[in-house]
Amino acid sequence: MRSVLRLLQAAVILGVAGLAPNLAPGPALAQAQAPVVAEIRVEGNQRIEPATVVSYLAIAVGDTMQPDLIDRSLKALFATSLFADVTMRREGNVLVVRVLENPVINRIAFEGNFSINDELLSAEVQLRPRVVFTRSRVQSDVQRLIQVYQRSGRFAVTVEPKVIQLEQNRVDLVFEVNEGPLTGVRRIRFIGNQAYDDRKLREAIQTRESRWWRWLTSDDTYDPDRVSFDQELLRSYYTERGYADFRVVSAVAQLTPDGSDFFLTFTVDEGRRYRFGEFEIISEVPDLDISYLRTILRGETGATYNSTEIEDSVLDLTFELGRFGYAFVDIIPRLARNREAGTIDVTYEIAEGPRAYVDRINITGNVRTLDRVIRREFRIAEGDAFNAAKIQRSVQRVRSLGFFDRVDVSQAPSDSVRSGAVGAVAPVDDRIDLNMDVRERSTGDMIFGVGYSTVDAFVTDFTISERNLLGRGQDLSVSFTLATRRQQFDLSFTEPYFLGRRLSAGFDLFTVRNDFQDISSFTENRRGFGLRTGFPLTENLSAGLRYSLRQDIIEDVGANASQFVRQQQGSRVLSTIGYSLLYDVRDDSFSPTEGYALRFAQEFAGVGGSVKYLRTTASAQVHFPVVRDDWIASLTAEEGIITGLGDDVAITDRFFLGGNDFRGFARAGLGPRDTLTNDALGGKVYFITSAELAFPVGLPEDSGVRGSVFTDIGTLSRPGITSPTVKATGSVRVSYGFGLSWTSPLGPLRFDWAWPLRKESWDREETFRFSFGTRF
Repeated sequence: MRSVLRLLQAAVILGVAGLAPNLAPGPALAQAQAPVVAEIRVEGNQRIEPATVVSYLAIAVGDTMQPDLIDRSLKALFATSLFADVTMRREGNVLVVRVLENPVINRIAFEGNFSINDELLSAEVQLRPRVVFTRSRVQSDVQRLIQVYQRSGRFAVTVEPKVIQLEQNRVDLVFEVNEGPLTGVRRIRFIGNQAYDDRKLREAIQTRESRWWRWLTSDDTYDPDRVSFDQELLRSYYTERGYADFRVVSAVAQLTPDGSDFFLTFTVDEGRRYRFGEFEIISEVPDLDISYLRTILRGETGATYNSTEIEDSVLDLTFELGRFGYAFVDIIPRLARNREAGTIDVTYEIAEGPRAYVDRINITGNVRTLDRVIRREFRIAEGDAFNAAKIQRSVQRVRSLGFFDRVDVSQAPSDSVRSGAVGAVAPVDDRIDLNMDVRERSTGDMIFGVGYSTVDAFVTDFTISERNLLGRGQDLSVSFTLATRRQQFDLSFTEPYFLGRRLSAGFDLFTVRNDFQDISSFTENRRGFGLRTGFPLTENLSAGLRYSLRQDIIEDVGANASQFVRQQQGSRVLSTIGYSLLYDVRDDSFSPTEGYALRFAQEFAGVGGSVKYLRTTASAQVHFPVVRDDWIASLTAEEGIITGLGDDVAITDRFFLGGNDFRGFARAGLGPRDTLTNDALGGKVYFITSAELAFPVGLPEDSGVRGSVFTDIGTLSRPGITSPTVKATGSVRVSYGFGLSWTSPLGPLRFDWAWPLRKESWDREETFRFSFGTRF
């Protein structure tokens, strides 16, 4: 408004002051009578040179003072944002330009920001020190700051700019922030859902309703980007269950009047449910065995349609074709709906795709983890032929590190250029970039475990470990065990890529004092160190080597101890070397839901020292979903045998079962025992197998509560002792039980109840076990 008034003022001055009263000349006459600018004088400027002001004007010395030139000059000066006010007047043949300069920002500060630091806010604002201050720029920065807070879930935020005047036309700019509370999601509703109730659909999306136990997560704060992701999760949930026509009609978020929460409403159109029809493969690639490829397709005719099975079939086909050398294929699934019959026919079209090579591999989202830690898990390198199977395996290996909650890979045409024949540049059409985006998870563990035994009372374990030390992928662990019958300290370090090769190396230091008075009437002191290394033999098969040197001391043997224990009293030095083989195709080595793992290991004692034996162990485990994806069955089996070479096997080298190894029995609670003294003697051969089914208990999935039922079956025999008082039948023991686990805000808790179903009279039972842990 002020600039408009100035324009009108200049028009009146120039258009009226120089003309005779009551005279209305035509345009030509007005131009002839308008004065000529003899001088332009600039007033009010402090920092800006007069010549600079004049350079912006549309009028110059020698021009006539025309209103349109004055108007254009005023607009040009205001457009520079250098001036808060500009006036122009005529003094005879002199044009006087008076300016009021905008101040310069001396400093920018933030007050009241507690959840977001100054560095992040400074990166969002456009204004900077030594930049000209304008109110329009300040308001733009205010809106940017508000958007930053809204993205973090604070929609009640207010930002008020304050200006502090300084000398020499400078100002300090202070943004006063009132962050307000986190804006939660009070209620999530669904409209149009018939097949699945609201509770099921709430579990399918990432956004959660605000509850007190979610104080360690931000999923219950409103985030527009997360709501968009939730729509995709809903689509996947339905299409995996046969609803191929499903769509989200709308997702509406309504803010409560007090600005503290949102009501989130999804309107969905489920459509009808389909079954798989016929499957077909059409190939344009010569010499392909179509009949073999059909055998690896997922899904069956008549089964419920599942979009994930189609995606997995495409990956499986790509993987197989990649193994046979067909690196450049394009597989497109074509769907043919029969709405009347409710079936979908699927045709996989295999065509020769464009030859593509990986130009660059870009990694984002890793704040702590070094790039090289991720890159070394890739099975494909920059410059290699594009291979979807190798990319899939790379993603799986990065996930198996256990460092990330999310690992996503996308591809995009490379923006590289190459020179033409005459020096021109053109895009490289046969090259693509792989973009991996990760979201890191906590890799440090602080675990506090408490175990209860009717025989051993309470045992406390405290472990601090970091699986991604300094972002280098190194593993460091320190553990203490403090109990009335056992004190233990362990220090362990592992470098997964020793000397830059796929060769892990590490060491262990340990000292253990075990009070076996209630078990076998003696106390054991064990101290020493170990060296180990591991390396892959194939993609899924790995090997390990280890060496250990330790001293075992059996002391404080009770006066009423078994004679077979008293014979063991004294000190021994063990120098052992061993190896292990592991074949692992589980989907996750930490929380597996599918796949299996096989392990075989041997250890030889006698490379120096005073003890000689050969120990062999083997184990197998398999995991698979049953009934539904969240019902996970696990089967495990383990066997071991130790043979003395020359001397008999000492009691501290034998196997013991019970406690965590065999639920329902106390530690060392089953197996050979001297019934005269009730001392456990251990065995040289054992076998144990377990079956467990983990399942949801009906509470919301994000509550973290799951149940399980299990059974353990096994035996322990051959103590190498012949005596009427020693009971070692080698009979099979069986136990069963159930458990509850809760991933609480303070950490994981586990409760187990187990009872022996088949046992011997001399075995020692344990019914209840409890453990608690917390993570950081």
